[in-house]
Amino acid sequence: MATISVARPELQIELEDPLDHLPFSNPLEYRKGRMIYSQEQPSTSLYLVVEGKVKVSRLADDGHQVVLDIYQADDFFGESAFLNLPRRREQAVALENTKLMRWSATALEEIVERRPRLAVALLQVLVQRTIGFKDRIESFSADKIALRLARTLIHFSERLGTPDEDGSSRMGPLSHELLAQYVGTTRGIVTLHMNYFRRRSYVRYNRKGINLYRDSLRDWLRENN
Repeated sequence: MATISVARPELQIELEDPLDHLPFSNPLEYRKGRMIYSQEQPSTSLYLVVEGKVKVSRLADDGHQVVLDIYQADDFFGESAFLNLPRRREQAVALENTKLMRWSATALEEIVERRPRLAVALLQVLVQRTIGFKDRIESFSADKIALRLARTLIHFSERLGTPDEDGSSRMGPLSHELLAQYVGTTRGIVTLHMNYFRRRSYVRYNRKGINLYRDSLRDWLRENN
C-alpha cells in the first residue's frame, strides 16, 4: 500500500499501488518537446512517468489548449485509452527529456482478469484525479482569475516543488502561457497577476524556475476569498 495525498493536501489516505500488480515495461525515451500522443494519434495505452515531466492537455472548440495537469515520476496518465473513442481531443507532450513505461489498454484488460486488485488500484487513481478536477471546476465557477492563479501555483508547488533554504517551494520553470492554459485565461493576464504576487513577495521567478512562498500565498487566499 502507498500513502498518497489526494486533491486536498490535508487528506492522506491509503491507496493500493498499481505497480504492485503491473508487469515491468521497458522504458521509452522522449526528448523534450516530443509529442507522446495527440488528437491525430490518440492514446492506446496507459503511461507511467519514470523520469521527467509530461503536460497533458485538451483542445477546446476554439482551438485553444486547456492544460489538464503536469505529470511527473510515479504519475499515471493516458487513461482516455480505455474509452477507445475514434476521435479524442487530448494530447500529451514531454516538457523535458522523459522516460515512460507503457501498457496497452488490451494488455491491461488481460492483466486485470488475472490480477483483479489492479482494477481497484487504477480506479482509486482515477477517483482521486476526479476529485481534483471537481475542485478545479468549482474554482472556475466561483473564483476570480487571481484566486485561480494562486490555487494553481499552490497546486503545482505541492506536486512539483521541493523545499528551498528560505522556506519557499522551488519549482522548475512554468511559462506564463502554460499557467494561462491551466487557469483558463490569457498569458498577459497571468503576467499581470504574477507581477502583483512578486511585488507582494509571494513568488520569485526567472527563466530557471519559480520560488513560491506557499504559506504567505495561502494567507492571501484566505483574506481574499
